Amino acid sequence: MVTALGTMAAIVAIGWLLSRRNTLGPDARTVLARACFAVATPCMLLVTISHADLHLLISRSALVTALSTTTVAVIAAVMLAFVWRRPAPDVVVGTLASSYVNAGNLGLPLAVYLLGDAVAVVPPLLFQLLVLAPIAFTVLDTHLTTGRTGLLGILGRTARNPIIVASLTGLLLAGLPWHLPEVVFGPFALIGAAAAPLALLTFGMSIAVPRSRGEVTRPRELVLVGVLRSVVSPSMALLLGHALGLGRHELLAVVAMSALPTAQNVLVYATQYGRGQALARDAGMLTTALAVPALLLIAATLS
Repeated sequence: MVTALGTMAAIVAIGWLLSRRNTLGPDARTVLARACFAVATPCMLLVTISHADLHLLISRSALVTALSTTTVAVIAAVMLAFVWRRPAPDVVVGTLASSYVNAGNLGLPLAVYLLGDAVAVVPPLLFQLLVLAPIAFTVLDTHLTTGRTGLLGILGRTARNPIIVASLTGLLLAGLPWHLPEVVFGPFALIGAAAAPLALLTFGMSIAVPRSRGEVTRPRELVLVGVLRSVVSPSMALLLGHALGLGRHELLAVVAMSALPTAQNVLVYATQYGRGQALARDAGMLTTALAVPALLLIAATLS
């Protein structure tokens, strides 16, 4: 865990330094975020999902992940939309910051180091890519993208979203009774390998942006995200796991994955759509700091 967090922190620091020195120019953060959103992340998702075992989607561990994540997302959406009356795009970013975990960048190495098996990361990764992301992008495209309105317009914009297209294509390939030759996935795997470092560099560059030039994070929203991400989510996973009779190893896996911090991809999405960037950035920093003691506690008590 320390190795994974240290590696991430080093890349974030490089992004911060590049932005402070203006090495890549004034628009570098936006360009990197767009490259990550439109090219690198879709390639990574296509390869990852197409090689995933779809039987994991109907396991008890997957059910615990789906229920706990949905509960956290609903609480965040209700608080932001109906209690604090935030605009729909800001509600989406806040909800993603509360429920969209860093399953790829941190979850994968953590699953290997802590659990000895990378398969634990598949249920949360697929759930947020196949359920959370399409819903979020549909709302964002509806409110922030100009063009044709109505059901056909929404479906058209959704069909052009590279994240959704890559996820659905990967799901289709994973469901085929035969497998494409690995050489076909070579270019996608090579480009997809840049997704994690690009997201982390973007995160580091966003930290270096002066507050006066960006949005302001509302403290109550940041507290909501931190509590939901670091306390409510693992607690829900623990209770649901016990209720569904998960074994000790399975319980450790789902609780540890539910305690992961907010994914840097949330900042990439916020930058792409131009809303909620400050909250996405601050949520990533706060929940990453909170994840360290939370994961150590979980490992000490459940392993």
